[in-house]
Amino acid sequence: MKTVMWLYLFIFVAFFDLHAQYPMLTPFAISLGAAPSFIGFIMGIYSLTHLPGNLLAGISVDRFGSKPFIVGSLIAAGILLIIQGGVSDPWQLLAVRSVSGFVLAFLSPACLALLAKMAKDRVQQGKLMSGNGLVHTLASVVSPAAGALLVSQIGFTNAFVALGFGLVGTGLLAIVGVKEQKTPAFAGLSTAASSSQIEPGTAAASTIAASDQQKIPWLFYGIPLALSCSQGILFFELPLVDSAQMSIMQSGMLFSVVSLGALITLGMLFLNKISAHIRTAFGSLTLALIFFGMAVGWPLPLPVALLLIGMSKGVIFPAMATLLASVTDARRYGRVFSLLSISFSLGAFFGPILAGQTRDWISPYYIAFLVLMAALAMLPSPIRNGNGRAASVRT
Repeated sequence: MKTVMWLYLFIFVAFFDLHAQYPMLTPFAISLGAAPSFIGFIMGIYSLTHLPGNLLAGISVDRFGSKPFIVGSLIAAGILLIIQGGVSDPWQLLAVRSVSGFVLAFLSPACLALLAKMAKDRVQQGKLMSGNGLVHTLASVVSPAAGALLVSQIGFTNAFVALGFGLVGTGLLAIVGVKEQKTPAFAGLSTAASSSQIEPGTAAASTIAASDQQKIPWLFYGIPLALSCSQGILFFELPLVDSAQMSIMQSGMLFSVVSLGALITLGMLFLNKISAHIRTAFGSLTLALIFFGMAVGWPLPLPVALLLIGMSKGVIFPAMATLLASVTDARRYGRVFSLLSISFSLGAFFGPILAGQTRDWISPYYIAFLVLMAALAMLPSPIRNGNGRAASVRT
């Protein structure tokens, strides 16, 4: 369990640095002379360059293990963040963000795959995934406000440099802190256990391999894609709300409210008694309705709406990870979680761009509502495990 705690620490620091930049990037880009439409590309390019990294991570993590990619991603991202503090025009910022997106694409699949392998059974696997969500959320609660405070005290350049050195230091700690789990503690699916007893290259083995690849319908990945798209729209739009009157510190506090909402639902342990599929669908529907209310100008104050958004996210994120881990062969964790990361990357790329291009004639929040409802309408019936039973996973 020491490796689990180390992993949680590295995930905390990595996501702390990532979320600390959210209230900083838009005003920093504006200070460099970037137009709102170009800012959308600056934020979106990070997710676009995630894609080749995610594709490589899926195969590489399964083949070489998680540790090299955890260490390398943290150190490289820290160096790039230090470089980012010295950029002088929007195009340089775009270039640095594009490379950062690639190197950090390996981190999440590597961490999730290692956590899934360390579980002794499906119950512990679900708990580890929930723990990952909890650590992620704790980091995102304090980091936006901390990032905004850092900028107000030492300026953009020094803030990026400080965050960069934090990532480099964490990567060096990961060299000694992460112990690679080469063999899964449990076999994952029953089909995986049975397939290990079948001679490779036979027709039976080919049938099992094919069935493993068909367990997760492609339409399921529409939910993480829509979720990250709506999140990208929110993160682009929020710093621009009353930008003439709102300080970076106030913007950072609003980002923290979103994470605080996620922390609330992650702490509601009784929700884990509900199947992961139902939690995913209900959380997505709730999130879509909240964005619709924001688009039509409902009377709820903005902090309350952001708190509700965070609560919905706190239901969806661990449910998706638990659902995928429960129906996947342990030997394919890297590939499955890389596909999940690809979905997140695509959505996060299109979200800010859509918001930047359309905000002058339609509320970007309405686009978030439409995207979420479309993904929810295409959500397949409960994913089934190797025994043909619905994967009503409980954590």
